[in-house]
Amino acid sequence: MNIKPLMDRVVIKMTEAEETTASGIILTGAAKEKPQIAEVVAIGPGKEGVIMSVKVGNKVLVSKYSGTDVKVDGQDYTIVKMEDVLAIVE
Repeated sequence: MNIKPLMDRVVIKMTEAEETTASGIILTGAAKEKPQIAEVVAIGPGKEGVIMSVKVGNKVLVSKYSGTDVKVDGQDYTIVKMEDVLAIVE
């Protein structure tokens, strides 16, 4: 099944959260922060006044608590508005 977002929506797949801190402390599941870097899976056609400036496959930085989490064919995805995409990570 494919997800085809509507209007100015972007489907992303979040990267895995860090398991350890910089000092080597292993984090438990509850202590991990929601990751903010994701890969773009699909983009909508856009709407008037909104530029869809990402492409499928881009790594992006998204707002921390944005989007709607969905599960399709056993995979977890998040659907966000284009305005919640803060930057492209190169």
